[in-house]
Amino acid sequence: MLLHGGAARAQETPHDFVRLSHELMPAVVNIATTQKVRGLDDIPAFPRGSPLEKFNDELNLDGADEINSLGSGFIIDATGVIVTNNHVIENADKIEVIFADGEQLKAEVIGRDLATDIAVLRVKSARPLPFVKLGDSNNVEIGEWVIAIGNPFGLGASVSAGIISARNRDIGAGTYDDFLQTDAAINRGNSGGPLFSMNGEVIGVNTAIVSATGASVGVGFAVPSDLVRTVVSQLIQYGETRRGWLGVRLRAVTPEAARRNGLTRPRGALIAGLTEGGPAAKAGLRPGDIVVSYGGKETPETRVLSRLVADTAIGRSMPLEFLRNGKRMTATATVTRLEPNDPAKRPAARTTDSAPDPVPGVAGEQGAVFGMRLAEITRELRRRFRLDPEVNGLVVLSVETGSPAAGNVQEGDVILEMAFQPVETIAEARAQAARVDKRAPILLYLDRGGDKTFRQIEARK
Repeated sequence: MLLHGGAARAQETPHDFVRLSHELMPAVVNIATTQKVRGLDDIPAFPRGSPLEKFNDELNLDGADEINSLGSGFIIDATGVIVTNNHVIENADKIEVIFADGEQLKAEVIGRDLATDIAVLRVKSARPLPFVKLGDSNNVEIGEWVIAIGNPFGLGASVSAGIISARNRDIGAGTYDDFLQTDAAINRGNSGGPLFSMNGEVIGVNTAIVSATGASVGVGFAVPSDLVRTVVSQLIQYGETRRGWLGVRLRAVTPEAARRNGLTRPRGALIAGLTEGGPAAKAGLRPGDIVVSYGGKETPETRVLSRLVADTAIGRSMPLEFLRNGKRMTATATVTRLEPNDPAKRPAARTTDSAPDPVPGVAGEQGAVFGMRLAEITRELRRRFRLDPEVNGLVVLSVETGSPAAGNVQEGDVILEMAFQPVETIAEARAQAARVDKRAPILLYLDRGGDKTFRQIEARK
């Protein structure tokens, strides 16, 4: 479906890029944000009129107390509902939407979802606005032509074309990773913009790239529209997401666990731990069970199960199939609501830094900090996660859905530093967690597959 009033279907050939571009670009917007820099009032400035006044500008002390950034978005309703990435508008004090004809309108945030990096905005316009519709990303095939429209490097509305390079990509961005990969050029400023199929429907929200230079090298990622649709619908209706929750901690099935359960290869979602009194515990599941089916759908890996549970209506009873010591069993669990933003509504015994149940098959000291299940590195863990012999820190065994670390840290990461302090023991990590100011973001320095990187988490969640 094209823009409201547009043609019903486009032929799937590159010759339609011209027509599609003209019809779709009016519904794609640039998003400009302004963020005030906090803390400058505490820094003394040189007196006005003094010979040193000129240095105030260099120190950013003389009124230059704002940071401006640009991104993209697209209109999904004629009344002014706009979809973008959360990181485009995160921490913004002012948001302006710039339309293709140059009109600028102030926007308000309807809701945002950190787990999928999706945000919904609204603008008030005196006229009906052009809009596009979310398509069905489940029907997208590898090799299919697509076009991306956005605001690269702040240049304004730009169109790029390519194909779908892969589906179901897990890039370590969060629990619900299920990205479409494309070689259509996506650059800084394209974030939040739409990825269109050749029939003019949005099949993804352009979110991330892999690049050593920061510019497009033909490896871009978009959140699929079927995931976006659910999130957007809930944000519009409730101002927040309402995801299903089973009360399980999951990790990948190892070859050893697969063999113990009669599987020819690792598949399914291994339950590493349960929340006491949670839906899965009440249904009779145990640590070590491998869930292979949920609601009649196969769960070949942990993120598939996480996605299916999250999309389940609250209060619905769902059948599960699982393997226990090689025997196939069934259970029925009644899904409750995940409460990621309200720690008081989560069972404290398993979601804080209290002593966790040990992960089966892992020797050595373990502990939980900010929702990360950590272990002191042993020879066995170095082999399991293929860690560099020189890496020292705490290895991440699992990350709890909805926790402060969710979406920023993943299984197999090695936490090298917390708030710039080295941590090699559980005691050091807990001491540092207690020491930091939980009103401010906490910076983690970690090793991921040999690459060193920083990740920021909000401990107050």
